[in-house]
Amino acid sequence: MENKQVVNKKEIVKKLLKQEIDIQDEQDLLEMLIDKPITIDVDKQEDKTLTFGDKMADKLSEFAGSWGFIFGFSLFIIVWIVINTLIVTNGGGDPYPFILLNLMLSCLASLQAPIIMMSQNRQAKKDSIRNQNDYQVDLKSELILERLHDEIQESLKNERQIIRMLDEMNNKKR
Repeated sequence: MENKQVVNKKEIVKKLLKQEIDIQDEQDLLEMLIDKPITIDVDKQEDKTLTFGDKMADKLSEFAGSWGFIFGFSLFIIVWIVINTLIVTNGGGDPYPFILLNLMLSCLASLQAPIIMMSQNRQAKKDSIRNQNDYQVDLKSELILERLHDEIQESLKNERQIIRMLDEMNNKKR
C-alpha cells in the first residue's frame, strides 16, 4: 500500500508540475510538500525588502488614488482658474487657455505615472509570489487528501476482512 501511495504522489507531482523530475528531486519535493509547513506571509516577507523608494512610491500611489487627492486637486484647479481669470482682467497671470496650469499638470502626470507603475510592478511581483505559495499549498493539500483517502480505503478493506473473519467464526460456532 505504501508503495502505491508513493507512486500516486509521484504521478500527481509530475502531472501538476508537468515536467519530468529525477527520483531524488521528487523525494525532496514530496517531503517538502507533505512534512514541512510551506505557507508564507507574503506581505511580511515583502515588507522586509522594501527600500525607501518603494515605500515612497506606495505612499504616493495610495495618496494619488484617493478621493481626497481628487477633490483637493480639483479644488486647486478651480481656484487657479478663478484667480488667474481675475488677475488677467487686471493685466497679468496665466490667461486662458491656462498654459502654465497645463504645463504643471503635464509635469505632475509625467512624474506621477512612472512612480505609480513602480508600485504596481511591485504589487504584481507580490501577487506572483502569493500565487506560487497558493499553488504549493494546494498541491500539499491534494497530496495529503490522497494519502488520507488511501488510508481510509485500507482501513475499510481491513474492516471488511475483520467482519468476514468474524462471520466465518460465527458460522463455525453454529
